[in-house]
Amino acid sequence: MRRFILTGAPGAGKTVLLRQLEVDGFGVVEEAATDVIALEQARGIAEPWIDHGFIDRVVALQRQRRLAAPGEIQFHDRSAFCTEALAAFLGHPSSALLQEEIGELKETGFYQRRVFFVRLMGFVEPTAARRIGLEDALRFEAVHERIYRAHGFELVPVEPGSVVDRAGRVRRSL
Repeated sequence: MRRFILTGAPGAGKTVLLRQLEVDGFGVVEEAATDVIALEQARGIAEPWIDHGFIDRVVALQRQRRLAAPGEIQFHDRSAFCTEALAAFLGHPSSALLQEEIGELKETGFYQRRVFFVRLMGFVEPTAARRIGLEDALRFEAVHERIYRAHGFELVPVEPGSVVDRAGRVRRSL
């Protein structure tokens, strides 16, 4: 089984790319943070990412999804390494649960060492969960790149373009 990570800043187009890869017949794993945010906001918490327990809730949902993933070739919309970048960007400490998850992922070689780094399109569309402008998104993109490189991953850039072009770039890189 080959498992690849799609990473990058919020609003870069990872989820749209994931949908195209799913249409192309690959197994996909949904991103977790947005769903954790949506659930917390539905419970009346406007900015759940402020709470330090937010990171652990994201890690737990990511783990549940990654372990249930189908397909011989899988694409994961984010990973625990992205959650480490999120914690760093938000100024949260890296929790014991997050470090345990990262340790297991590295020890087992769960993901391929080649990570698809989806670059920003030059704009960011705000949503209820994505309250970040382009300037902050660019800083967050740099944090992702630093974290992945520190863990020894090879980043394969997926430059701005149509979803069809981007999916083709990913498929050719397999």
